[in-house]
Amino acid sequence: MATVGTEMSMSLDGFIADPSDEVGPLFAWYGNGDVAVPMPDPRWTVRTSEASARHLRDGFTRIGALVAGRRWFDVARGWDGNHPMGVPVFVVTHTAPDGWPRDDAPFTFVTDGIDSAVAQAKAAAGEKLVGVAGANIAQQCLNAGLLDEIVVNLVPVLLGEGIRFFDNLKGTPVELKGPRVIEGTGVTHLHCFSGSLLVEEGVLRSVFVPGASRVFVPCFAFPGHPRVRGGG
Repeated sequence: MATVGTEMSMSLDGFIADPSDEVGPLFAWYGNGDVAVPMPDPRWTVRTSEASARHLRDGFTRIGALVAGRRWFDVARGWDGNHPMGVPVFVVTHTAPDGWPRDDAPFTFVTDGIDSAVAQAKAAAGEKLVGVAGANIAQQCLNAGLLDEIVVNLVPVLLGEGIRFFDNLKGTPVELKGPRVIEGTGVTHLHCFSGSLLVEEGVLRSVFVPGASRVFVPCFAFPGHPRVRGGG
């Protein structure tokens, strides 16, 4: 059974981008180390600390599909027809953009809501992970009860204003287990879990809870952001 979740780099004051949707220092950790980490798409390589490299490799090997919003797709110009994670992408939208879908690009445009997009992505992912990309889509999934894990790559910077990771939430407070902490250089990776997942001695163990989805989060925040389009 596929698993689903969300992950973003975030400032100490809760922002994932500035008001112009630029990430700036929030993504500095992707280039502040000596360990080369190739993306599934060979156009992309990042260099991080060893701790962050382990965090990234784990996500890259597990990701099986992505769910994203139309806004991210448009700003990224469709990632030139191939998302850097090299997996199928399900775009939540009211209507498909002109010229899409295309036979040579793994994008599906879902016009009947977030639940349908997540269901289709889980079917495509098989036993792997479904990543939910973008704050608005993540908020919709959280409000719909589709997320059981949230990963925050916490960066020691204060942006003061911008786009928040956690806005427009319903049914708060949302209580999570954890966090499991991985300390990188210039970033701390925080893994929080709901009751459908347990972490024992640092190992993630998936547990079925009736009425709850089973969710885990891949790391796709860097290649998933529409403002980051080049290789390295």
